[in-house]
Amino acid sequence: MKFIKPLFISLLFSSLILSQTLNESKIKSVGPVSRMPYGLTKVNYPGDSNIDVTYYKLNLTVQYNPNYLIGAVTVEAKSTVDSLNTFFLDLQNVLKVDSVISNNQSLNFSQPSGSARLNITLGKAFNTGEKFSLIVYYQGVPGSSGFGSFTFGTTIIGQPSIYTLSEPYGASDWWPNKDTPADKADSADIWITTRSDLKAISNGNLMGIVDNGNGTHTYKWKTTYPIAQYLISMAIAPFEEYDIYFHYNSTDSMLVSNFLYPETMTTSNKAILDKTLDMLSIFSDKYGPYPFLKEKYGHAQFGWGGGMEHQTITSIGGVSEGLIAHELSHQWFGDKITCKNWESIWLNEGFATFSEGLYREFEYGRTFYDNYMFGKMTAAKKAQGSIYVQNISSVGSIFNGNRSYAKGSVVLHMLRGIVGDANFFNIMKTYATDPSIAYGVVVTADFQRVAESIYGSSLDYFFSEWIFGENYPKYNVVWGYSNLGNGQYSVNVNIKQTQNNNPVFFTMPVQLKISMGSTDTLVTVFNDKGNQSFNITVNGLPTGLIFDPNNYILKDVLGIVTGVESKTLPNTFTLKQNYPNPFNPTTTISFSVPEKSFVSLVVTDLLGRKVAELVNEEKPQGNYTVFFDAGNLPAGRQELSSGIYFYTLTTGNFIQTKKMILLR
Repeated sequence: MKFIKPLFISLLFSSLILSQTLNESKIKSVGPVSRMPYGLTKVNYPGDSNIDVTYYKLNLTVQYNPNYLIGAVTVEAKSTVDSLNTFFLDLQNVLKVDSVISNNQSLNFSQPSGSARLNITLGKAFNTGEKFSLIVYYQGVPGSSGFGSFTFGTTIIGQPSIYTLSEPYGASDWWPNKDTPADKADSADIWITTRSDLKAISNGNLMGIVDNGNGTHTYKWKTTYPIAQYLISMAIAPFEEYDIYFHYNSTDSMLVSNFLYPETMTTSNKAILDKTLDMLSIFSDKYGPYPFLKEKYGHAQFGWGGGMEHQTITSIGGVSEGLIAHELSHQWFGDKITCKNWESIWLNEGFATFSEGLYREFEYGRTFYDNYMFGKMTAAKKAQGSIYVQNISSVGSIFNGNRSYAKGSVVLHMLRGIVGDANFFNIMKTYATDPSIAYGVVVTADFQRVAESIYGSSLDYFFSEWIFGENYPKYNVVWGYSNLGNGQYSVNVNIKQTQNNNPVFFTMPVQLKISMGSTDTLVTVFNDKGNQSFNITVNGLPTGLIFDPNNYILKDVLGIVTGVESKTLPNTFTLKQNYPNPFNPTTTISFSVPEKSFVSLVVTDLLGRKVAELVNEEKPQGNYTVFFDAGNLPAGRQELSSGIYFYTLTTGNFIQTKKMILLR
């Protein structure tokens, strides 16, 4: 699932593809177009643990104006306990049950006020593993909680548009089920009867369309793959269909069906939808074959500001590359492999958010990935609490954009940095294709197990601090060197972290890039203390050090101080040209202080307005390097656009200004 700010909805149909590619990471929101409840009064979760659902059949008649739903839902299940004679399904009380039938016999049932449960008494007791089947007949006007679980809406030009979005707790708003992602049905049928001038789209393959002879027709959809309750969907509108085909080998292809409102089936939107084929190729290569090749993939437009990864048929509010890539990757991570509980939602949303960047990398180049991940890091720094969701009674807490999405994606980026590309993509593909995981449900420990088996070493420190811990490390770095003779130098690097709470400090492998004139050396140190020093021998005079040069760690570098041999300590104030220059969006600025002095270093725009204050404190004698991040300005500052900026060093009577160029 992905949210898009209302401000951008009107732009989705006209933005240039390049613009979408560059800016997609900036349109993350914390809510849909119309509503975003941050708390729920009741959470019926995790459903009735005394049953294991194996099959659903939804036979639904949807009336529009007046709005009404008539349903007959078949539930096949088996008992997980001995002597089971009563159980419950999740169903909101606004829908009234007429009868419950099993083996042509009526069963006793009740809908207690305020419970949102349908209690059912079986005709006999069932022991562990024994199967039973029943049909629930009900009717009413469905509610629309969460993100709009059942909506009677309209298209852009006012035609009927009826759609569902059940994640996380909304399935019970429109049909009786076991409302937990932990219990997937082995298969499902979704039959939808509606007006003959409308199309009804759902999961799996279309087995047929029946003309009922009364101005209605029935669409019969069937999925034979395991499916979670919240991924069963329905979208009804006067859709226009645009079909393309994914050729997954030299002789076979799979249908990719796109159902849009006729007013949005434009040439430009078709061109973006065509990109789905590139995405299918990239994700199939990196994650293994598309998980539902026997059925289809597709999109159905709905009236919500974003997208929802309904299995084999994503619902989309608009057409953009980032949105399509995000929801498509969910078919692997979210649909094929589903988080077992909402506390572990990062296994869905973090993976899909990361996959947006991965698509950019292999479609447009590594720079696009790096820029995308930088944006996610900026958002991740705003995350509050652990990625493991502590409060699943709040929809806003589960689907927190900074935490579950951005920081979740950064965790995968950091893991990539630790294990290397070859191991990382092996981990992702093995995780997605592991027979003990595929088409099932998972928690973080399952992913960790696969990662460690490929990497060959424990990653417990990593998952403990990043998934179950909070915040991110903030580093102070001091480095210097001594001459060992014969052209060799010993580089001493001290890494000190400011104290955190959980964990107290972060354990991480850290890459250091040491420059020696025209050559560089890249070394990795394992930082497992809050204050730790390392000695590195290099062949050549050290001239610079870059901490985490590939930006693989979510972090703040509060300062890099150079304390070299005494004979090289500065004897005058100097301000060096920033590097790199031009830059996007980070650069380093170096200066020297010959004696203990109060130092100010500020960045201004062409009009002399201060946009950042990098240093404003007393400094001892030494050489200093600070980072300027044009994408991470103080709260209230607008993001800097491309252009010329100035940085000024002031200390005592010394004032010097240099020019730098930001290229976005």
